[in-house]
Amino acid sequence: MVENIHWLGHDTFRIVGERIVYTDPFKIKRKDVADIILITHEHHDHCSPEDLQKIQGPDTVIIAPADCAAKLKGTVRIVKPGDSIEVRGVSIEAVPSYNTNKKFHTKDRNWVGYIFTLNKQRIYLAGDTDYIPEMKTFRADIALLPVSGTYVMTAEEAAKAALDIQPQTAIPMHYGSIVGTRKDAEQFAGLLKGKINVRILPEE
Repeated sequence: MVENIHWLGHDTFRIVGERIVYTDPFKIKRKDVADIILITHEHHDHCSPEDLQKIQGPDTVIIAPADCAAKLKGTVRIVKPGDSIEVRGVSIEAVPSYNTNKKFHTKDRNWVGYIFTLNKQRIYLAGDTDYIPEMKTFRADIALLPVSGTYVMTAEEAAKAALDIQPQTAIPMHYGSIVGTRKDAEQFAGLLKGKINVRILPEE
């Protein structure tokens, strides 16, 4: 299944299964048509109308928190942490995503991560989050985790999150664009060596 996950930089993935799912489209280089677009929160590097236009077709469904809706056009489904919905045959759970020791992504904003199922695999997209207690309850086969610190978890905190979630594969994200470098991803992989399989994807 990891072969069907393409990292386009930052928190942007193109994931191919029964449907084509994009996450937090930002700096999209190629036009495409997504079936589903998952937006975790309202910051410009996650909710970017100009990037959405490059992958939005007439049947594309955008899933996003309420404060993103004013920026968006087309079919939009609004979610908050704890919601479960089915969109175009894909089951999607919105889960909490927030900072614990900084104020960039506060819990009261109801921003989200997602756990969704494609190709019978549960995929967790963390969003911009710190290491939070709720992660002990998350179950996923593949976990997409931020590792760069500053606005999100550090590599060390992300490794703790992975150990809580126990995915078959963890994929680092949120580095190499605005903050963080490949060294953060490599540190994350090193901390989990022999415990959890980590794949550092090439940026496409």
